[in-house]
Parts: sequence; C-alpha cells; structure tokens
Amino acid sequence: MKIEIAKTAGFCMGVRRAVELALDAPGKHAAPIYTYGPLIHNPQVLSLFAEKGITVLKTIPEQGSGTVLVRAHGVPPEDKQRLKAAGFRVVDATCPRVIRVQTIIRVHARKGYTTIIVGDRDHPEVIGLVGHAGDSGIVVSTMAELEALPAFDQAIIVAQTTQNLRFYQQVKAWAQSTFPQYKAYDTICDSTEKRQAEIKQLADRVEAVIVVGGKDSGNTRRLAEIAAETGKPAFHVETEADLKSCCLDNYNRVGITAGASTPNWIIKRVYRELEKLPARRHAGLVRILYRAMQTLLLTNVYVAMGAGCLCLAGTRLLEIKPSAAPVAVAMLYVLSMHLLNHLTGTAEDEYNDPERARFYEQNRLGLSVMAIAAGGLGILSASAMGAVAFVILLVMSLLGLSYNLYLLPGRFGFKFRRIKDIPGSKTCLIAVAWGVVAVLLPGITGQGTVSAASGVVFVWATALVFARTAFFDLLDVQGDRIMGKETLPILLGSRKTVVLLKSILVGCMLLVCVGSAVGLISGLGFLIALCPAAMLALVHAYEKGLMLPSMRLEFMVESLFLLSGFLTLLWMMADTF
Repeated sequence: MKIEIAKTAGFCMGVRRAVELALDAPGKHAAPIYTYGPLIHNPQVLSLFAEKGITVLKTIPEQGSGTVLVRAHGVPPEDKQRLKAAGFRVVDATCPRVIRVQTIIRVHARKGYTTIIVGDRDHPEVIGLVGHAGDSGIVVSTMAELEALPAFDQAIIVAQTTQNLRFYQQVKAWAQSTFPQYKAYDTICDSTEKRQAEIKQLADRVEAVIVVGGKDSGNTRRLAEIAAETGKPAFHVETEADLKSCCLDNYNRVGITAGASTPNWIIKRVYRELEKLPARRHAGLVRILYRAMQTLLLTNVYVAMGAGCLCLAGTRLLEIKPSAAPVAVAMLYVLSMHLLNHLTGTAEDEYNDPERARFYEQNRLGLSVMAIAAGGLGILSASAMGAVAFVILLVMSLLGLSYNLYLLPGRFGFKFRRIKDIPGSKTCLIAVAWGVVAVLLPGITGQGTVSAASGVVFVWATALVFARTAFFDLLDVQGDRIMGKETLPILLGSRKTVVLLKSILVGCMLLVCVGSAVGLISGLGFLIALCPAAMLALVHAYEKGLMLPSMRLEFMVESLFLLSGFLTLLWMMADTF
C-alpha cells in the first residue's frame, strides 16, 4: 500500500502556540491551571492536559484562584474581564489569526458598522467574534440566511478562520454584486486555505482519503466534507482505533490529512497502523519480512548489529586487525543500554511509538533479562580485551544504569537531579557511548594508545550516531515536548536542527575523505563516506516530505550502520586480491 501524508496535516501555528502555552503553564504560572472551555478541539490532547492537572473551567465563578488559559478560538471580551475580576491570572492563548479578526470587528463596530460573520453560530470562535461586535453582530451560515438579511448602510463581512473557502468566495461575490458598499475581509486562515486546497490535490492522486482529527473540530469536519466532494471514499477518524471500521484492504493508494488541532503523534499512529495492512493482507514472504523487520527493531537487535558493523569499520579505518571481542563488546553494550532505555522510557513511547510501548509492557521480564545478560556478557567480553577495556566498559555501564536515577536529593532544589534531566543529554551521551565502544576501545587495545587517527575516527563515528539520534528526536518532537523532555529539536527548533544535522553529515563525509587523503586513516575512508552521504539523503528527503515517520524510515536509518560493515567487508575482500 502506498501512503501519502498531506504536507499541511497537523497542528497549525495557532494551535501549536496554545498547546505549548498550556504545557509550559504549570512551571510558569500559579496553580491550579485551567483552560476556559476546551483549549482546542481534540479529545486526546485534552485528556493529556487532564493527566497533567490542567482542567477545563466550564463556567466563571464569582471568586477563584490560579491561572486560566483563554482557548485558541478566543472568547468574548466580557468573559476575559470576568475571569480577571474573579481573581484568576489570565493567559491569552487566542490564535493570532483570530485576534486579527477580532480587531477588524472591534475597530469597525466603534464606527457604527454592522458585522456579518460567516460561520457556525455555535462554534466558540464565532461566539467570541460576536462578543467583539456587540449588538451589531450577525451570524450567517448559508447563502439563504445571507440573502434574507436587510440592507445596511455600512457593513463588513468576515469569516470564521476555518470556514470553507469556496463558500466564502460565493459570499464575497454576492456582496460585490448586491451591496458593493460592504467591506469583505479575507479572514480565513492561510493554513486553512492551504489545507483545503491540498486535500483536493491529494484526492486526485489516491484511491481513498483518511481525515484525522476530533469529531468536534469544525476545520476537520470541513476537510472530510471537501474530501467526500471529490468523489473519493473519505473516512474521518479520531485515532488509529477507528481504522478498523474503514475497510481499507482493497485500496492500494491512501492519502492522509489532518485537522489543525490534530497532533503529529496521532497522525503517526494512524500511518503506522496503515503501514501494517499489506502484511495482514498478504500471506507468505511479505508478512514474514514485515514481522522480521518489526522484531529486529523492537528488540533493538538491529541497532546492536549496526553498532557491531560500526566497530568493524572503525578498526579497519585504524588499520587494526579485526577481532571478534571488540565487535561483541559494541553489540552487547549497545543492546543492553538501548533495552534499558526503552524499559525505563515507556512514558515517551506511549506517544511516539505506542506499539513499542505495548511490546515492552507485554515482554518486560524477558527484555529485562535480555538487557542484563547482554550487559554482563559485554563486560565479560571487554575483560578479554584487557584491564583498560574492562574498566572503561564497567564505568560506562554504571553511568548508563544511573541515567534515569535521581543522583541529587530533592531538598536542595537542584533543577537537574538526574543525568536525564540535562537538556539534550540523551543525544550527546548515546553518540559518545557508541564512539567509545566502537572506536576508542578497539583503538586503545589494538594500538596501545589514543592516536590522532583514533581521534579522527572517533569524531566521525560519534558525529554519525549523533545525527542518527537527533534525527529520531526530530521525528518524536511532539511526543517529547508533551512529556517535558528537552531534546535537541525542542531546544533549537526543527528547522535549525535539520540545518545542524546536514552540516554534521557533510563534515563526516569530509573528515574521513581528508583523513584517507593525507594517509592518517586507511583508504576505506573514501568508501565509508557513503554512510553519512546516505543519511544526508534521508534527512533531505524527510525535510521535503518525501520520507514519512514510519517503521520503514527507522529501518533505513539503522541500516546505514550495517552499510558501514558491508562496505568494510567489500574493502577487506578487495584488499586480499
């Protein structure tokens, strides 16, 4: 099955801003934290807020305390004043696009203009807009209602920011021909316009369309209506669980779009569920390959194989004779630490990769035994490499085990009580750990010291793993943000992270090529530069929307490390002739 996701799917700017204000509120503003009405129209996000102690304030009491966030849709100005008068601190999370419409209405209402609002009269945004218009506000939702209005000396026409673009164009055409003195403002959000235009284009390329989002979300419902108008089968789902009733087995090309209040982690879950359909539909080789790929990734065995291949490449770059012990140490250490990381990090996986979370919950005992056994065997293998390797790996294993532990007491008020609490620590420490076990340990035991060549190869391997881990953080940015993690993409922003990754990967390519050119490392460096080049291509493809967050993409990224081992074996074979 070919799956295509609309580029405009997911949070718009206004919703993203509102959600981030809500997630930041517990650490910045006085408790308890409320939202005045649902902050956005997405039940999964609202459930998440409830888990974090952010509850919905349905009515304004005479007296209150704490902080109230004004919903992204906006509220009537008198409601905001009543909240302040009741004693609440008010944080305005109204979408800037909605604020613009409110301002247009308010300015013209003062001049005596009648305001005609095209929208759903029961929608929170429209209720708020009417509040800014005062007694001069009128809501219409059909052409019949519009044509039934009396003539006004002066009037403005505005639209709910998520209104159907085609319908509003009809309204403006009617006003131009019937009452040319009326002022019609283009107030439909550009995000809504792009979303509605893209769903039509997407429908032309696929056999069926999935629209993901809350059933109470007006903009999501309109997307589903527009998709259905194209004549293609259109299915409106809230989560991946709703796909069971969609009967998608007979479609080979499916498109996915989502409303402005749908988080990426919900879209990702829907995509991954669709990704499983070919394996369920086809017996034989397709199903076997899918299951094998899934098992290798979920158990981290594939990751460990990549670490072993990276170690093999590192030893040949340093022109050290290959040995089983360093490769075993790299594989076993990485397997152990990654298993432990997922066993203790299931909270993030609930959002980023629910299938992995379920897998670890169902197989917790077996995976725990596997992690401990791999760690023990790794240390045992390191002892075969010498005392220095044994001590280094033992210290690294202890540091890995302490990553999630509270090392400082809470009574002293330290912000970073765990290594895990340090912003960006996971990405950096994983990269350094891989670099040490894959390059420095075999370098020290094989050469007796840390040479300049070891330093070059260590930097190359560490940078490559850093790019891998930061790229996965980029794919999981919303889930990590929800859990309060401060990963690199959250600290820098997604665009700057992509630029950084590209720069690092180009640097990796140049580093090994120059190292080989000056004779510091073996000629394998020219060939091994293909690994960061391939990673660079994947990052670029993701940036352009050509690669989507999926098990397939994860498998391709991890395969780049196996590619390093394959290229090394080719080099070794060529070297024997």
